[in-house]
Amino acid sequence: MPSLPTAAAVSTAAPAASPERPGRLMSLDVFRGLTVMAMLLVNNPGDWGHIYAPLAHAEWHGCTLADLIFPFFLFIVGVSIVYALDSARRAGPRGPLLRRIGRRAVVLFGLGLFASLFLDWDLGTVRIPGVLARIALVFLVCGALFVQTTWRQQAWTLAALLVGYNVLLQLVPVPGLGAANLGPETNLGAWLDRLVLGEAHLWKESKTWDPEGLLSTLPAVGTGILGLLAGQLLRLKTLAPAPKVAWLFVAGGAALVLGIVWSTWLPLNKALWTSSFVLYTGGIAAMTLAAFYWLIDVQGYRRGLTPFVVFGVNAITAFFLSSLLARALNRWQVAGPDGAVGLKDWLYHTLFTPFIANPYLASLAGGLVCVLIWFGVLWLMYRRGIIIKV
Repeated sequence: MPSLPTAAAVSTAAPAASPERPGRLMSLDVFRGLTVMAMLLVNNPGDWGHIYAPLAHAEWHGCTLADLIFPFFLFIVGVSIVYALDSARRAGPRGPLLRRIGRRAVVLFGLGLFASLFLDWDLGTVRIPGVLARIALVFLVCGALFVQTTWRQQAWTLAALLVGYNVLLQLVPVPGLGAANLGPETNLGAWLDRLVLGEAHLWKESKTWDPEGLLSTLPAVGTGILGLLAGQLLRLKTLAPAPKVAWLFVAGGAALVLGIVWSTWLPLNKALWTSSFVLYTGGIAAMTLAAFYWLIDVQGYRRGLTPFVVFGVNAITAFFLSSLLARALNRWQVAGPDGAVGLKDWLYHTLFTPFIANPYLASLAGGLVCVLIWFGVLWLMYRRGIIIKV
């Protein structure tokens, strides 16, 4: 089964010589691995002040290459749920399966909270929302939907979420602030985050709103549902591979076009996770998976894919541990020519900037080296058959 958020466990089984096992999509491992590698690259530049435009998030409205990464991951979570839970859903009672989904979501949410607390340990100011918290919530809701509903009910749920969220953002007045709007600090979602969580528990860069806030988690669930629908299409035994690829391309293209059309009145926006953003990014994700599925699982293309599989089977591990290490390196102060600096900055200005004149290229090199270091760690784990499922 594809790696996905599961109960905390470590598997030490040796990697199979061939990825062609029942119920497994090597293309999904590759897609997940490529997504996590991109996430590490975007999250760990050498210098935050010098980032090539595609690797920087849109300042507010818009969508860059970096903005595709998180929705891709949530889409993959939806596909993985189908491949991991479909047999269990058909085989037995659903109560134990729902409890299993709940436990896994709690573990993921707990890891996110731990990452936010790491080296601070201050519950009064810890950021509660975050990437792992959103993954946990999307996994919980999408897992329950997959177990309890049909694909048609899931599609109607998706439509209701996207239309309803659009109505909330653009028609519902913001209490105490006035008319509905899409401003960073004045939209309905930012107001709800401050009301429920308090400013002390939001993203430290803003303190008044959070890019993984409560209200925007609703359309993020929609991204996961798109993955559920794609996974169920690929699992159909009544369709040959070629029609599956065709239907996935057509559906992805339709979602992409609809997202672009919708963006004319509800702009693409990752921080708000607008309905247009869900369809736009989900459409691209569906077409990407269709291409990978055709090339890798149908045509049997394998050459050069091992690095992506290495990241793909330990995706959450790579993200979680890299977050802890980055936090530690930023906190560890060392003496510099202009006073104490974080160890990460010291390493960058010692190992990269003296040798690469272009600051943007130097920053990119720093991020690529980070990806290579984590590849080395994950490669050793992969060779030893260690897969940590969380």
